[in-house]
Amino acid sequence: MLKLLSSSRNLHAHIASPCLRATPAPSSGGASGSSSPLLRALNSIAELSRGSSSRHPNFFRRAFFCSDSSSSGGDGTGRGVLVEVALKGDDSDADAGDSSNSSSAIVPTNPRPEDYLTVLALPLPHRPLFPGFYMPINVKDPKLMAALQEARKRQAPYAGAFLLKEEPGSDPNVVSGSESEKSPDSLKGKDLYNRLHEVGTLAQISTIQGEQVVLIGHRRLRITEMVSEEPLTVKVDHIKDKPYNKDDDVVKATSFEVISTLRDVLKSSSLWRDHVQTYTQHIGDFNYSRLADFGAAISGANKLQCQEVLEELDVHNRLRLTLELVKKEMEITKIQESIARAIEEKISTEQRRYLLNEQLKAIKKELGLETDDKTALSAKFRERIEENKEHIPAPVLQVIQEELTKLQLLEASSSEFNVTRNYLDWLTALPWGNYSDENFDVLHAQQILDEDHYGLSDVKERILEFIAVGKLRGTAQGKIICLSGPPGVGKTSIGKSIARALNRKFFRFSVGGLSDVAEIKGHRRTYIGAMPGKMVQCLKNVGTANPLVLIDEIDKLGRGHSGDPASAMLELLDPEQNANFLDHYLDVPIDLSKVLFVCTANVVDTIPTPLLDRMEVIAIAGYITDEKMHIARDYLEKSTRDACGIKPEQVEMTDAALLTLIESYCREAGVRNLQKQIEKIYRKIALQLVRKGVQGEAPVSGVQIIQDGEATEEKADDAGNISSESVEANVEGQTEVTILEADIVQAESSSNQDSNPTDQSTDLKDSLETEKQEESESTSTVEKVLVDKSNLTDYVGKPVFHAERIYDQTPSGVVMGLAWTAMGGSTLYIETTLVEQGEGKGALQLTGQLGDVMKESAQIAHTYARAALLEKEPDNQFFANTKLHLHVPAGATPKDGPSAGCTMITSLLSVAMEKPVRKDLAMTGEVTLTGKVLPIGGVKEKTIAARRSGVKTIIFPSANRRDFDELSPQVKEGLDVHFADHYSQIYELAFDFDQN
Repeated sequence: MLKLLSSSRNLHAHIASPCLRATPAPSSGGASGSSSPLLRALNSIAELSRGSSSRHPNFFRRAFFCSDSSSSGGDGTGRGVLVEVALKGDDSDADAGDSSNSSSAIVPTNPRPEDYLTVLALPLPHRPLFPGFYMPINVKDPKLMAALQEARKRQAPYAGAFLLKEEPGSDPNVVSGSESEKSPDSLKGKDLYNRLHEVGTLAQISTIQGEQVVLIGHRRLRITEMVSEEPLTVKVDHIKDKPYNKDDDVVKATSFEVISTLRDVLKSSSLWRDHVQTYTQHIGDFNYSRLADFGAAISGANKLQCQEVLEELDVHNRLRLTLELVKKEMEITKIQESIARAIEEKISTEQRRYLLNEQLKAIKKELGLETDDKTALSAKFRERIEENKEHIPAPVLQVIQEELTKLQLLEASSSEFNVTRNYLDWLTALPWGNYSDENFDVLHAQQILDEDHYGLSDVKERILEFIAVGKLRGTAQGKIICLSGPPGVGKTSIGKSIARALNRKFFRFSVGGLSDVAEIKGHRRTYIGAMPGKMVQCLKNVGTANPLVLIDEIDKLGRGHSGDPASAMLELLDPEQNANFLDHYLDVPIDLSKVLFVCTANVVDTIPTPLLDRMEVIAIAGYITDEKMHIARDYLEKSTRDACGIKPEQVEMTDAALLTLIESYCREAGVRNLQKQIEKIYRKIALQLVRKGVQGEAPVSGVQIIQDGEATEEKADDAGNISSESVEANVEGQTEVTILEADIVQAESSSNQDSNPTDQSTDLKDSLETEKQEESESTSTVEKVLVDKSNLTDYVGKPVFHAERIYDQTPSGVVMGLAWTAMGGSTLYIETTLVEQGEGKGALQLTGQLGDVMKESAQIAHTYARAALLEKEPDNQFFANTKLHLHVPAGATPKDGPSAGCTMITSLLSVAMEKPVRKDLAMTGEVTLTGKVLPIGGVKEKTIAARRSGVKTIIFPSANRRDFDELSPQVKEGLDVHFADHYSQIYELAFDFDQN
C-alpha cells in the first residue's frame, strides 16, 4: 500500500516528505498560495490531527520539493526547480525563527526532471506510484540494482515506475495464496516490457539500502519505445494534465465533495490522519489535480482503479473517479464502525451481566438468602452422610471430614477443587450399610425360579440352599457361584431370576475381552478423568450394599499392557478378602461380603486356577429334547406370540413340527437358536395374516387353514391366487366363510353380473339373503394357521442337521464314540481300515485333524490292541505285519481330548478280528497301557448326544457311575448303560454277543 513519507519515519536524511511544490510566483492555472479556498479546506482537515505534532515539538525534517510542468495549470510557462528544505518544529520563538530561515533556504539542483527522456523501467507489482508520494520496492535483479546505483552516482537519480499488468486469465480481485510472494524479477526484457502499463510515474531514487529502493513520485510519464532489455530502459514522454477552468462550478463542487468526504472519513479513521497531517505541512502550490491524486493514493482501491486515476489527464474526470473511491472508503468505514459497535455492545453486555451477577451473589450472601458454591456443595455432602452416619465406617467418615475441610480452603477455579468435589461425590453416594430386605421364603423362591426357567435343577437347588441357610442364620452372606455351560442354556437369564427370588438388586457387567485392571480396581485420582472401578459404580447405581452382581463371560478375560484383570479379580471374588475391598480411586475399604456374585462361563478350562478355586462351579450341561419341548411350549412360544402381536387362537404349531424343528434345525445344547427359529415362523405367519387382512391375498402354498375343527388345504397357482373351483367348493361345504373367501365370492358374483346383465338383480338378492341366513345361524369362526411337519420347510427352509448315524449296522473297524464340545455333546465315528500287509510292515496312519492328546491315545490304543490280540490269539501277527489307517470324520473339524482311547482300541480289534461291534452301541473313556479305563467328563452331554443318535447301549468308565446316577430320569430313560473298570469288560460287551 502506498504510504506518505512522514518526517517521523527512520529513513535516510535525503528521503523526502511528500513531494509538493514551491514556486517563486503563483501561476494562472493552479490554486495560488495558502489563500486559495481549496488549500484552506484541506488545512481545516489537517486540524483534526494537529495534536500529535504539538506533542512532539522538537523535530527536524529535510525534504525535497520539485516543480512540475502541470503546476501552472497546463500552460507550460512554469519552470520547475528541485529545492531542499530543512524544517524544524517551533516550540519557542527562537525555534520559529530558525524554522523560517531554514524554510527559505532553497538550493536549485540540475539537471531538471523534465530533461530525462530515457529512464530505467521499474515494475510495480501492487499499486501505481502517484506524484508526491513515496514507495519502497525490492529490487533483486543485480543488473538493475547496479544501474540504479550508477545513476545516483552520476547525479541522475531518476527512473520510471510502471504498474505491472495482470497475467492473462487472472482476476485482479481474487487473492491467491501466493500473492504476497509475487515478484516481477522473473520477467526480463521484452516480456517485462509487454507486461508494463503505458502510463507511469517519474520517480526520484531517494535511498538504496540492500535490496530496498525508496522511490518518490514526481510527474506522469508515457512509454514510447524500448531502448534496451537488460536492464529494461525505455523512452518516455512527460505528459501534462489537460487545460481546465479552475473557476468552473462543477470542478469546484466535485473537489469540495471530495474534501467533505475526506473530512467524514478522517473523523473515524486514524490511519488517514497521518497521511493528511504529513501532506498538508508542506503545501506550497496545491491544486485540484493534486487533490485527486491525494484521494486516490491513500484510498484502499485496487490497483486497476488507481491506475485508471493515474492515466486520466482530464482533471474533472480524475476528481470524479477519486470521489467514487473515497465514497467507497466511507462505506467501508461505516461497516467497520458497525462491526466494532456490535462487538463492543456484546462485550459490554456480557461484562455488565457478569458484574450484576457478582453483585447479586454478594447481596444474597450478605442477607443470608444464598450461599456460595463451596458452601452449597459442603452442605449437600454433609446432608448425605447425616442420613446413615451411624453405618459409615469410622475410617471412611474421617476421610470424608478431611476432604470437606480441604474443599473449603480450595479456590473454585483450581483443578484440585474439581478432583476433591468428584471424590466426595463418590464417597457420599455409596450405600454405606444400606441393605435391601431379603426374601427367605423357600416356596416363593421356588415358584419364581420355575416361572422363569424349566429344568436347571442343580442351579435352583443351590439357590434354595443359600436361602435356607440365610433363614436359619437370620442373615445371608455373599457367595461366589460360577455357572458353566454351552451358549444359550440360560446362564445369564437365571441371574435375573435369582435376584428376583432373593429380592435383591441386580447389576450385570461383562468382562469378556477386558484387559485393563482399572476397570476392576479403578484409576488413581491423580489421573485426568479418573473413575472408580465397576464394583463401586455398581453400588452407586443399585443403592444397596447387598446386590446380586452377574459377572458375564469370566472365561474370556483378556490380558494387556494395563495389567492382568484375572489377578485383580482374585481380591474381588475371595470371601476372605472382599470384606475390605480397596478401590484405587476411593482408597478406602469397602465391604463386599454381602454381595452375591454369579459368574458365567462357557468353559472353565481357560479360567486361571487361583480364580477358579474361589468359585463354586455349577455345570449346566444343556437340554434334552423333552426339556426343549417344554421350554418351547411354556416360554418361547408365549413370548414370541406376544412380541409378534398374534393371538393364541390364530396359530397352532403341532408337536411333530416342534420336534422336527428341535431335532433337524436346533440340535445345540441351548435354546437360543430354537428361539430364533420360532420367531422366524411367527414373523412369516404375521405377514400372512396382515396380507390377508389388508389385500385379501391367499396364504402361501401348503399352509393349512383350520375351520370348524377340520383342516382343508388350499392350493395356489403359480401367481399365488386361489382357483375359483376351490373357493366354490369351500363355500358349499361350510356353514361359515372366512373374510377372504367372502371377498372372492363377491368378486366372482360381480364378474358374473357383468357377464349376465339380465340376471344381475336376482343374483344380488340371492347372495344377500344367503349371507344374512349364514350370519343368523352361526357366528363366524376364527381363522387359524396350522404349522405342521409337512409345511415346516415353508417357514424355516431345509433342515440343517441330518441323522448322526452314518451306518445302520456298523461294519468291521467302525465304532461310535461320544465327545464333548462347547456346544454340548456329540457323537463321532472312529474308522480303521487295512492299507497293506507284509512282513514287518506294521504301522498306524492317523487322519481327521487330531490333536496331540488324541494322537497319543491312538498310539496307546495300537499298543494295547496288539497285546490284547496276542493274548487271545498268540499266533496272530496281524498288527506286526499290517499297516492300518485310523480316521475320525469329519476331517474339517479339529478334534482333541482324552476320552477316545477305548473307542480306538475297539476299532483296531474289530479290523484285526474282522468282526463288527454290537449294533446301537456307543462308548467313551480313556485307556492306559495296562487296560485301565480312566474317568471322563461331560457325562450328561454325552448321554444326551447318544439319545439324539438313537443309541441304546452306552459304556462309561466305572468312575463316572455317580455322575450318571445324578442325571434326571428323563435323560436316562430307555438307555442300557454299562460301566467298566478294565478294557476286558468293554471287549465282552462289544464283541461277545449274538450277531443274529
